[in-house]
Amino acid sequence: MSKSKTKDIPTAGEAVRAKKRQKLGFLARMEYKKMITYPMVVFIVALILLAINFPTLGIDLQGGVVVTAYGIDANPDELAKYISDQIGVDVRVESFTGVDTNGVRVYAPVGTDALKIIDVMKVRYPDAEYTHSEVQPTFGKISQQQGIRALIFAFIAMAVVVFLFFRNLVPSLTIIFSALSDMTIAVAMMGIFGIQLTTATIAALLMLIGYTVDSNILLTTKLLKRKEDTIEDAYLAAVSTGFTMSTTTLGALFILWLISTSQTIDNIAIVLIFGLLADFMNTWMLNAGVLRWYLDRNTVRGGNE
Repeated sequence: MSKSKTKDIPTAGEAVRAKKRQKLGFLARMEYKKMITYPMVVFIVALILLAINFPTLGIDLQGGVVVTAYGIDANPDELAKYISDQIGVDVRVESFTGVDTNGVRVYAPVGTDALKIIDVMKVRYPDAEYTHSEVQPTFGKISQQQGIRALIFAFIAMAVVVFLFFRNLVPSLTIIFSALSDMTIAVAMMGIFGIQLTTATIAALLMLIGYTVDSNILLTTKLLKRKEDTIEDAYLAAVSTGFTMSTTTLGALFILWLISTSQTIDNIAIVLIFGLLADFMNTWMLNAGVLRWYLDRNTVRGGNE
Protein backbone atom coordinates (compact mmCIF):
# COMPACT_ATOMS: atom_id res chain seq x y z
CA MET A 1 0.00 0.00 0.00
CA SER A 2 2.72 2.44 1.00
CA LYS A 3 4.80 1.45 -2.03
CA SER A 4 2.02 2.22 -4.52
CA LYS A 5 1.34 5.56 -2.82
CA THR A 6 5.04 6.41 -3.03
CA LYS A 7 5.09 5.62 -6.74
CA ASP A 8 2.06 7.83 -7.39
CA ILE A 9 3.65 10.85 -5.70
CA PRO A 10 5.86 12.76 -8.22
CA THR A 11 9.33 13.80 -7.16
CA ALA A 12 10.29 17.47 -6.95
CA GLY A 13 12.18 17.22 -10.25
CA GLU A 14 9.24 15.59 -12.01
CA ALA A 15 6.89 18.26 -10.67
CA VAL A 16 9.15 21.05 -11.97
CA ARG A 17 9.42 19.40 -15.40
CA ALA A 18 5.65 18.89 -15.57
CA LYS A 19 5.05 22.56 -14.72
CA LYS A 20 7.57 23.68 -17.33
CA ARG A 21 5.98 21.47 -20.00
CA GLN A 22 2.58 22.89 -19.13
CA LYS A 23 3.87 26.44 -19.68
CA LEU A 24 5.47 25.50 -23.01
CA GLY A 25 2.48 23.48 -24.18
CA PHE A 26 1.27 26.31 -26.44
CA LEU A 27 4.24 25.63 -28.74
CA ALA A 28 3.29 21.98 -29.12
CA ARG A 29 -0.30 22.96 -29.92
CA MET A 30 0.67 25.48 -32.61
CA GLU A 31 -0.02 24.51 -36.24
CA TYR A 32 3.17 23.48 -38.02
CA LYS A 33 2.42 25.88 -40.91
CA LYS A 34 2.53 28.83 -38.50
CA MET A 35 5.65 27.42 -36.83
CA ILE A 36 7.40 27.49 -40.20
CA THR A 37 5.93 30.76 -41.51
CA TYR A 38 6.80 33.11 -38.62
CA PRO A 39 10.57 32.34 -38.54
CA MET A 40 10.73 32.52 -42.34
CA VAL A 41 9.19 36.01 -42.27
CA VAL A 42 11.76 37.11 -39.66
CA PHE A 43 14.57 35.64 -41.80
CA ILE A 44 13.38 37.56 -44.88
CA VAL A 45 13.13 40.79 -42.84
CA ALA A 46 16.70 40.20 -41.60
CA LEU A 47 17.90 39.82 -45.21
CA ILE A 48 16.19 43.10 -46.14
CA LEU A 49 17.79 44.85 -43.16
CA LEU A 50 21.21 43.53 -44.19
CA ALA A 51 20.69 44.82 -47.72
CA ILE A 52 19.73 48.26 -46.38
CA ASN A 53 22.07 48.54 -43.39
CA PHE A 54 24.93 46.03 -43.38
CA PRO A 55 27.25 46.41 -40.35
CA THR A 56 30.25 48.63 -40.97
CA LEU A 57 33.64 46.94 -41.09
CA GLY A 58 36.03 47.51 -38.20
CA ILE A 59 39.56 48.86 -38.52
CA ASP A 60 41.01 45.33 -38.48
CA LEU A 61 38.97 44.41 -41.59
CA GLN A 62 39.29 47.58 -43.68
CA GLY A 63 42.37 49.33 -42.32
CA GLY A 64 42.67 52.64 -40.53
CA VAL A 65 44.24 54.50 -37.62
CA VAL A 66 43.81 53.82 -33.90
CA VAL A 67 44.82 56.37 -31.26
CA THR A 68 44.71 55.22 -27.64
CA ALA A 69 44.69 57.73 -24.79
CA TYR A 70 45.25 56.54 -21.22
CA GLY A 71 44.05 58.37 -18.11
CA ILE A 72 41.02 60.00 -19.76
CA ASP A 73 37.43 59.86 -18.58
CA ALA A 74 35.39 61.34 -21.43
CA ASN A 75 32.04 60.97 -23.13
CA PRO A 76 32.80 59.03 -26.36
CA ASP A 77 30.11 60.71 -28.49
CA GLU A 78 31.02 64.22 -27.37
CA LEU A 79 34.75 63.57 -27.86
CA ALA A 80 34.17 62.08 -31.33
CA LYS A 81 32.26 65.21 -32.39
CA TYR A 82 35.01 67.46 -31.01
CA ILE A 83 37.80 65.60 -32.85
CA SER A 84 35.80 65.35 -36.10
CA ASP A 85 35.10 69.10 -36.06
CA GLN A 86 38.79 69.86 -35.51
CA ILE A 87 40.34 67.57 -38.14
CA GLY A 88 37.49 67.43 -40.66
CA VAL A 89 37.29 63.61 -40.64
CA ASP A 90 34.59 61.41 -39.11
CA VAL A 91 36.00 59.35 -36.24
CA ARG A 92 34.60 56.83 -33.79
CA VAL A 93 35.49 56.87 -30.08
CA GLU A 94 35.00 54.13 -27.51
CA SER A 95 35.94 54.18 -23.84
CA PHE A 96 37.59 51.36 -21.92
CA THR A 97 38.34 50.57 -18.30
CA GLY A 98 41.33 48.52 -17.23
CA VAL A 99 42.67 47.27 -13.92
CA ASP A 100 44.95 50.24 -13.36
CA THR A 101 43.61 52.89 -15.70
CA ASN A 102 40.84 53.96 -18.02
CA GLY A 103 40.90 55.75 -21.34
CA VAL A 104 39.55 56.04 -24.87
CA ARG A 105 40.35 54.69 -28.32
CA VAL A 106 39.85 56.84 -31.40
CA TYR A 107 39.27 55.06 -34.72
CA ALA A 108 39.85 57.01 -37.93
CA PRO A 109 39.87 56.09 -41.65
CA VAL A 110 42.96 55.13 -43.64
CA GLY A 111 45.19 58.11 -44.41
CA THR A 112 44.26 60.11 -41.30
CA ASP A 113 47.23 61.69 -39.53
CA ALA A 114 47.38 60.07 -36.08
CA LEU A 115 49.67 62.80 -34.73
CA LYS A 116 47.08 65.42 -35.69
CA ILE A 117 44.45 63.58 -33.64
CA ILE A 118 46.84 63.44 -30.69
CA ASP A 119 47.58 67.18 -30.96
CA VAL A 120 43.85 67.97 -30.94
CA MET A 121 43.28 65.74 -27.90
CA LYS A 122 46.23 67.26 -26.01
CA VAL A 123 44.43 70.60 -26.01
CA ARG A 124 41.81 69.07 -23.69
CA TYR A 125 43.87 66.32 -22.07
CA PRO A 126 47.49 67.45 -21.85
CA ASP A 127 48.40 64.97 -19.10
CA ALA A 128 47.13 61.84 -20.87
CA GLU A 129 49.47 59.21 -22.29
CA TYR A 130 49.03 58.58 -26.02
CA THR A 131 49.90 55.72 -28.38
CA HIS A 132 48.88 55.13 -31.97
CA SER A 133 48.91 52.34 -34.54
CA GLU A 134 47.85 51.87 -38.14
CA VAL A 135 46.31 48.92 -39.96
CA GLN A 136 47.05 48.93 -43.68
CA PRO A 137 44.13 48.30 -46.10
CA THR A 138 45.98 45.29 -47.54
CA PHE A 139 46.15 43.64 -44.13
CA GLY A 140 42.48 44.43 -43.55
CA LYS A 141 41.59 42.79 -46.87
CA ILE A 142 43.51 39.66 -45.87
CA SER A 143 41.65 39.57 -42.53
CA GLN A 144 38.34 39.86 -44.40
CA GLN A 145 39.20 36.93 -46.66
CA GLN A 146 40.36 34.79 -43.73
CA GLY A 147 37.18 35.55 -41.77
CA ILE A 148 34.91 34.66 -44.70
CA ARG A 149 36.91 31.48 -45.36
CA ALA A 150 36.65 30.46 -41.70
CA LEU A 151 32.85 30.91 -41.73
CA ILE A 152 32.49 28.89 -44.95
CA PHE A 153 34.71 26.03 -43.71
CA ALA A 154 32.91 25.96 -40.35
CA PHE A 155 29.54 25.72 -42.09
CA ILE A 156 30.74 22.95 -44.41
CA ALA A 157 32.18 20.99 -41.48
CA MET A 158 28.95 21.40 -39.51
CA ALA A 159 26.87 20.30 -42.51
CA VAL A 160 29.00 17.18 -43.04
CA VAL A 161 28.71 16.15 -39.38
CA VAL A 162 24.93 16.69 -39.38
CA PHE A 163 24.45 14.66 -42.59
CA LEU A 164 26.65 11.83 -41.30
CA PHE A 165 24.78 11.74 -37.99
CA PHE A 166 21.19 11.76 -39.27
CA ARG A 167 21.63 10.42 -42.85
CA ASN A 168 18.33 12.09 -43.65
CA LEU A 169 18.02 15.02 -46.06
CA VAL A 170 15.05 17.01 -44.68
CA PRO A 171 16.05 17.15 -40.97
CA SER A 172 19.70 17.80 -41.88
CA LEU A 173 18.90 20.68 -44.24
CA THR A 174 16.55 22.18 -41.64
CA ILE A 175 19.31 22.20 -39.01
CA ILE A 176 21.73 23.84 -41.46
CA PHE A 177 19.17 26.46 -42.47
CA SER A 178 18.35 27.20 -38.81
CA ALA A 179 22.03 27.88 -38.09
CA LEU A 180 22.24 30.12 -41.17
CA SER A 181 19.13 32.01 -40.07
CA ASP A 182 20.55 32.49 -36.55
CA MET A 183 23.70 34.04 -37.99
CA THR A 184 21.78 36.20 -40.47
CA ILE A 185 19.52 37.60 -37.75
CA ALA A 186 22.51 38.22 -35.45
CA VAL A 187 24.35 40.17 -38.17
CA ALA A 188 21.18 42.14 -38.99
CA MET A 189 20.88 43.11 -35.31
CA MET A 190 24.53 44.21 -35.37
CA GLY A 191 23.64 46.63 -38.15
CA ILE A 192 20.65 47.97 -36.21
CA PHE A 193 22.64 48.55 -33.00
CA GLY A 194 25.75 49.89 -34.74
CA ILE A 195 28.05 47.00 -33.79
CA GLN A 196 30.96 46.78 -36.22
CA LEU A 197 31.94 43.60 -38.03
CA THR A 198 35.42 42.79 -36.74
CA THR A 199 37.59 39.72 -36.28
CA ALA A 200 36.14 39.44 -32.76
CA THR A 201 32.51 39.47 -33.93
CA ILE A 202 33.37 36.98 -36.70
CA ALA A 203 34.73 34.72 -33.94
CA ALA A 204 31.41 35.17 -32.10
CA LEU A 205 29.52 34.10 -35.24
CA LEU A 206 31.73 31.01 -35.46
CA MET A 207 30.94 30.18 -31.83
CA LEU A 208 27.27 30.71 -32.60
CA ILE A 209 27.33 27.76 -35.01
CA GLY A 210 28.22 25.42 -32.16
CA TYR A 211 25.86 27.02 -29.66
CA THR A 212 22.83 26.85 -31.96
CA VAL A 213 23.37 23.49 -33.64
CA ASP A 214 23.35 21.53 -30.37
CA SER A 215 19.76 22.53 -29.52
CA ASN A 216 18.66 21.65 -33.06
CA ILE A 217 20.35 18.26 -32.82
CA LEU A 218 18.68 17.66 -29.45
CA LEU A 219 15.23 18.37 -30.92
CA THR A 220 15.81 16.37 -34.10
CA THR A 221 17.15 13.36 -32.22
CA LYS A 222 14.24 13.44 -29.78
CA LEU A 223 11.62 13.51 -32.53
CA LEU A 224 13.21 11.10 -35.01
CA LYS A 225 14.24 8.53 -32.41
CA ARG A 226 11.51 9.20 -29.89
CA LYS A 227 10.67 6.81 -27.07
CA GLU A 228 7.57 8.80 -26.09
CA ASP A 229 4.13 7.76 -27.35
CA THR A 230 3.42 10.91 -29.37
CA ILE A 231 5.34 13.59 -31.27
CA GLU A 232 3.93 16.19 -28.86
CA ASP A 233 5.33 14.35 -25.81
CA ALA A 234 8.74 14.03 -27.49
CA TYR A 235 8.69 17.71 -28.45
CA LEU A 236 7.81 18.81 -24.90
CA ALA A 237 10.58 16.63 -23.47
CA ALA A 238 13.10 18.21 -25.86
CA VAL A 239 11.89 21.78 -25.39
CA SER A 240 12.03 21.44 -21.60
CA THR A 241 15.69 20.38 -21.72
CA GLY A 242 16.59 22.77 -24.54
CA PHE A 243 15.13 25.85 -22.87
CA THR A 244 17.11 25.09 -19.72
CA MET A 245 20.34 24.77 -21.73
CA SER A 246 19.79 27.97 -23.71
CA THR A 247 18.59 30.12 -20.80
CA THR A 248 21.61 29.20 -18.67
CA THR A 249 23.92 30.13 -21.56
CA LEU A 250 22.03 33.39 -22.10
CA GLY A 251 22.29 34.18 -18.39
CA ALA A 252 26.05 33.64 -18.41
CA LEU A 253 26.47 35.81 -21.53
CA PHE A 254 24.32 38.57 -20.06
CA ILE A 255 26.43 38.65 -16.89
CA LEU A 256 29.59 38.70 -19.05
CA TRP A 257 28.22 41.66 -21.03
CA LEU A 258 27.14 43.41 -17.83
CA ILE A 259 30.45 43.22 -15.97
CA SER A 260 32.85 43.44 -18.92
CA THR A 261 35.06 46.50 -19.22
CA SER A 262 36.27 45.57 -22.73
CA GLN A 263 34.38 46.68 -25.82
CA THR A 264 35.59 43.58 -27.67
CA ILE A 265 34.16 41.21 -25.05
CA ASP A 266 30.95 43.27 -24.95
CA ASN A 267 30.54 42.84 -28.70
CA ILE A 268 31.22 39.09 -28.59
CA ALA A 269 28.68 38.63 -25.79
CA ILE A 270 25.95 40.72 -27.41
CA VAL A 271 26.34 38.99 -30.81
CA LEU A 272 26.00 35.60 -29.11
CA ILE A 273 22.93 36.86 -27.23
CA PHE A 274 21.34 38.00 -30.51
CA GLY A 275 22.06 34.63 -32.10
CA LEU A 276 20.78 32.56 -29.18
CA LEU A 277 17.55 34.56 -28.99
CA ALA A 278 17.06 33.90 -32.71
CA ASP A 279 17.81 30.24 -32.07
CA PHE A 280 14.87 29.96 -29.65
CA MET A 281 12.60 30.78 -32.57
CA ASN A 282 14.43 28.81 -35.27
CA THR A 283 14.84 25.63 -33.21
CA TRP A 284 11.55 25.37 -31.34
CA MET A 285 9.34 26.80 -34.10
CA LEU A 286 10.97 26.47 -37.53
CA ASN A 287 12.84 23.20 -37.03
CA ALA A 288 10.02 21.71 -34.94
CA GLY A 289 7.44 22.73 -37.55
CA VAL A 290 9.39 21.13 -40.41
CA LEU A 291 9.97 17.95 -38.39
CA ARG A 292 6.29 17.68 -37.47
CA TRP A 293 5.32 18.09 -41.13
CA TYR A 294 7.94 15.52 -42.16
CA LEU A 295 6.89 12.95 -39.55
CA ASP A 296 3.17 13.46 -40.22
CA ARG A 297 3.75 13.00 -43.95
CA ASN A 298 5.70 9.78 -43.37
CA THR A 299 2.97 8.51 -41.03
CA VAL A 300 0.30 9.15 -43.68
CA ARG A 301 2.40 7.43 -46.35
CA GLY A 302 2.98 4.45 -44.07
CA GLY A 303 -0.75 4.21 -43.37
CA ASN A 304 -1.63 4.31 -47.07
CA GLU A 305 0.80 1.53 -47.83
